[in-house]
Amino acid sequence: MINVIGLGYIGLPTALMFAKSGVEVIGTDINMKLIESLSNGKLTFEEDGLEELFKDAVDKGIKFTTDYQKTNTYIIAVPTPYINSSKKLDPRYVIAAINSVLDVCERGSILIIESTISPGSIDRYIRPEIINRGFRIGEDVHLVHAPERIIPGNMIYELEHNSRTIGADDPIVGEKVKKLYSNFCKSEIIVTDIRTAEMSKVVENTYRDINIAFANELAKICRADNMDVYEIIRIANKHPRVNILQPGPGVGGHCISVDPWFLVGDYPDLTNLILTARKVNDSMPTYVLSRIRDIMREHKITDISKIGIYGLTYKENVDDTRESPTLQLLKRMDEHLAFGVKVFDPFVKERIVDHQFMNFEDFLNEIEILVIMVGHDHIKNNMNLIKDKIILDTRNVCSFEGIYKL
Repeated sequence: MINVIGLGYIGLPTALMFAKSGVEVIGTDINMKLIESLSNGKLTFEEDGLEELFKDAVDKGIKFTTDYQKTNTYIIAVPTPYINSSKKLDPRYVIAAINSVLDVCERGSILIIESTISPGSIDRYIRPEIINRGFRIGEDVHLVHAPERIIPGNMIYELEHNSRTIGADDPIVGEKVKKLYSNFCKSEIIVTDIRTAEMSKVVENTYRDINIAFANELAKICRADNMDVYEIIRIANKHPRVNILQPGPGVGGHCISVDPWFLVGDYPDLTNLILTARKVNDSMPTYVLSRIRDIMREHKITDISKIGIYGLTYKENVDDTRESPTLQLLKRMDEHLAFGVKVFDPFVKERIVDHQFMNFEDFLNEIEILVIMVGHDHIKNNMNLIKDKIILDTRNVCSFEGIYKL
C-alpha cells in the first residue's frame, strides 16, 4: 500500500493515477474539508481528464483520510514555499510530514519526496530530522526524491508521458521505486543520486524562467522603439537553433516563479543571471500597470473602475491562481491606491478579490478598457463580444486592428 501525503495539485492526480493502475492507495491530507469533499466523490479543483481518473481510482478502492497510515511506502507531495526575505526554501511542511510518517511507518519504509526542494535540502533538513528521531537511514527508513514534472492543464497526459527522475541513496531502492512508477509512467525513468534529482528539477524550471525573461525584456525594448516583438520572435524562431518563448504579463504558478529563488537563496554570489531573470519577470505586472496608465491617458479616461482585468489564473484554461500575475498586478494597484478595477475569470468560481464578476457580459458592460491577462479559450471564443472595447492584450490572442500589446 502507498500512503500519499498532500492531496493538492500534485498529490491528488498522482494518488489517483497509482490507484487506477491497480496499486492500493490511501490519500492523506490535514485539510478535513478537502478529505470530506473527496470522500463524498467531489473533486477540489478542475483539470481535463481528472473527473474520469477520479472515478476510475474510486472504483479501484482509493480511500481518503486525515490519518497517516502504517505502511512501507510514502509519497510526500506537500507545499514547499520560499521565505520571501531570504529566498530560501521554507521546509516546515515537508519536515512536519516526515515526522508524521515516522510516527507510524514500518521498519524499512521508503519515504519518497515529490515536493520540489532546493538542492541539498534533504541533507540539510530531512536527514537530521530523521536521525534526531533515532531512525537509521538506509535501514529503518530509505530516502528517495522523485520530483514531480507535471503542469496544470495537462496533468494526466504528463503523468503518463513525461520522463521521471528517481534520486536515491541506494540504487536497489531506486530501482524498486522506478518499478513502482512504471505502473503508469510510459516514458524513461532515470535513477540517480538524491542531490542530482533535487538540482535537475530546479534547473528545468530556472531554464524556462530565464527564457521567458528574455522574451519579456525583448518586449520592453521593442515597445521603447515601436517595434513588433511578436513578429520579431516569429522570424527569429525560424532559425533552427532559436526557440524564444512568448512575452507575457508575468510568471506565476508554483514552479517557474518559485524554484529559481531556491538557487538565488542558496547561491547568492553565483546566480547573477538567474536573479536578473527573476527581477525581469517579477517586474512585468508593474510594466502592465504602466501600459494601462498610458492607455488611460491617451483616451482621457480617469475612472479606474472603467478598467476590466480578464483572467485571475496563472495560465490558460486552469483554475490555479497560485502566484498569479493578475494577483500581483492587483497588489501593485492597491499599493498605488488604485481601487475599483473590475475582474473576471471563467475558471474561478468563487470570489477571491474585490469587484470580481461571475458573469462575463455583466463584466463587459461595466468597463471601457479590457486588459487580457490570461489567454483562456473562453476569451478566444468570445472575440465578438469584446471588439468594441479598448483592449490591452498581454497574451497576443486578439487579431483585429487597434489592439494595444505589451
